[in-house]
Amino acid sequence: MGPLHGIRIIEFAGIGPGPFAGMMLADMGAEILRIDRPGPVDSTTAADVLSRGRRSVVLDLKSPEGRETALALVAKADALIEGFRPGVMERLGLGPLDCHARNPALVYGRMTGWGQTGPLAQAAGHDINYIAITGALWAMGEAGRDPVPPLNLLGDFGGGGMMLAYGIACGLLRARTTGKGDVIDAAISDGTAALMGFIHGQRARGRWQVQRGANRLDGAAPHYGVYRCACGGWVSIAPLEPQFFEILIQTLHLPDDWRKGRDDRANWPAYRAELEAIFVSKSRAAWCEIFEGGDLCFAPVLDLDEAPDHPHNRARGVYVTANGVLQPNPAPRFRDANPELPAPPPLPGEGGAQALAEWGIHPRGPDTPPGA
Repeated sequence: MGPLHGIRIIEFAGIGPGPFAGMMLADMGAEILRIDRPGPVDSTTAADVLSRGRRSVVLDLKSPEGRETALALVAKADALIEGFRPGVMERLGLGPLDCHARNPALVYGRMTGWGQTGPLAQAAGHDINYIAITGALWAMGEAGRDPVPPLNLLGDFGGGGMMLAYGIACGLLRARTTGKGDVIDAAISDGTAALMGFIHGQRARGRWQVQRGANRLDGAAPHYGVYRCACGGWVSIAPLEPQFFEILIQTLHLPDDWRKGRDDRANWPAYRAELEAIFVSKSRAAWCEIFEGGDLCFAPVLDLDEAPDHPHNRARGVYVTANGVLQPNPAPRFRDANPELPAPPPLPGEGGAQALAEWGIHPRGPDTPPGA
């Protein structure tokens, strides 16, 4: 039973970071009821990992009946997730003021790209845009090359959904203590800037250059990078500390002057070229035999098909196939309140009648689900 067992959350259907926040909370045992819009059903929803652990009710929020049912649910919920542009929920009569009038202890979570305020608040955008204005996108990539988008992991999920889930957890703690809810303005651009805190700190200490591909952790340092192998695969190494770097020197029979010269950026291109020649001389499997499980700070670079079968991932049960879909198990883990894999993603309306009955809500009108 997860640590959030007993927490009830309303989630207004959306895409990307909002559902990811919902997945994180559902993974921890929260009961999440998703409100879907009327319309055609996308059959692939059942394979949407981010939607696992919910039940769904279909409501027309523009109708009086739909709005009233939504507010009745709000009255019995601990938290709410919405990911519309600023002002949309207010126009529907479901903004924070409307909801807190029904439930003063509600934690109202708002997920946007730019935030609820500011010159860009009403502008459209996606992950790549939100991380662009924080400096994060500019910093990623090789020297002399274009910036490289880190999928949509940094913005949508790291700076967005994860920050919203964290904010909701904080809000729930405060509500339990004070009886007062709150409104969380979770902006992807804000969250990404927060994730860049370490880099700003390194820069302030004179340890980071405002130059792409010139720093210890951005791929420039030969002892923190990826190397191609004879088989066409890659390995990653990161012997940053002297004791780990010593393993690299001794195992690969590198020159003694590398010990003192490794932190001199002028040496990095030559050192990298030498390491490239060494690593391409053996297969990835051969390098795993030599380094994996030791203290070099080493791992093979696995593709999406290979990762679930790695012995470490198998031993810890990092991945699971459920209902025909390969997906990650809930994280993090707890000693006592250990969460289990939630129920599979629902189709719109699936489980809604039962959920409404359990919440003590019996709507009547156009939005009444079958069997309610």
